[in-house]
Amino acid sequence: QVQLVESGGGLVQAGDSLTLSCAVSGRTLSTYAMGWFRQAPGKEREFVATISWGGGSTLYADYVKGRFTISRDYAKNTLYLQMNRLKPEDTAVYYCAAGRKFTKATNGYDNWGQGTQVTVSS
Repeated sequence: QVQLVESGGGLVQAGDSLTLSCAVSGRTLSTYAMGWFRQAPGKEREFVATISWGGGSTLYADYVKGRFTISRDYAKNTLYLQMNRLKPEDTAVYYCAAGRKFTKATNGYDNWGQGTQVTVSS
């Protein structure tokens, strides 16, 4: 079992940057593919980005490509999401997840954090 705790969310203005962190405990980060997902009010949880267990491969949703960067620090057992040029439509609760598959699918991840709120004002 692995525990995930997100942090770094907050209220920012459109065009600002924010970095989310996900602290991993219980198992080493290197044994899992890691992903970021988000859920806006009234909408389903959607894929944002994922990074392979070795860190050599990444995938991004089209709506964040070029603006968001996912990375992982094995020494700190932490996953990051650097978010630049934020837009009001990026407003959501952001979740990190760990799973055995390198995939965009929500059901490919069986460990989830509690989420951190990101609000982008126009």
